[in-house]
Amino acid sequence: MEIVRLVVSREHAYVGRPSDGPARVGTVQPSSIELRAGFGVVGDRYAGRAAHRDAALTIVAAEAIEAVAAELGVPPFDPLLLRRTVVTRGLDVERLRGTDVLLDSGDGPVLLGGRRPAAPCGWMDAVLAPGAHALLRGRAGVRFAVLGSGTLRVGPLSVSFPTTAGGLFDEEVLLDPARAAVGSRRR
Repeated sequence: MEIVRLVVSREHAYVGRPSDGPARVGTVQPSSIELRAGFGVVGDRYAGRAAHRDAALTIVAAEAIEAVAAELGVPPFDPLLLRRTVVTRGLDVERLRGTDVLLDSGDGPVLLGGRRPAAPCGWMDAVLAPGAHALLRGRAGVRFAVLGSGTLRVGPLSVSFPTTAGGLFDEEVLLDPARAAVGSRRR
């Protein structure tokens, strides 16, 4: 498993009507991001906002983005256009909904809480390709609460789960990389 891309932006790019095109905003693709518990990603538009405490960071599987482009018969999409904070490879991201997870990219584990789907918006048909919005449903990633502070970096990623009273998850099934492109709901 690995983190292949990180995306941070202080502003929203998809405002107004898609026919007007995205706003020109400063978006960076750093090699690492700093996360603060209860706050979010330092420097990101969702950081410190009460409405986004349970959705301060989004993760999407690169395989899901690639599968949608292939199904539409178009060239691969630039993951930056989805504006998800973390793009992974080899991780069945959609299965992390409702789960606390520890991500470690080399600087120690960071605790995140998988909360809800990162639903795609109608802008996806305008910035990716017609039909992308519908095909991304159930595959556009998961929104996470930042429950622990730390750093995530581009590169190798290990994933584990905190012990709970109910026992451990079956990590072999939960983290099946072959399911990364499938998502949670197919049309």
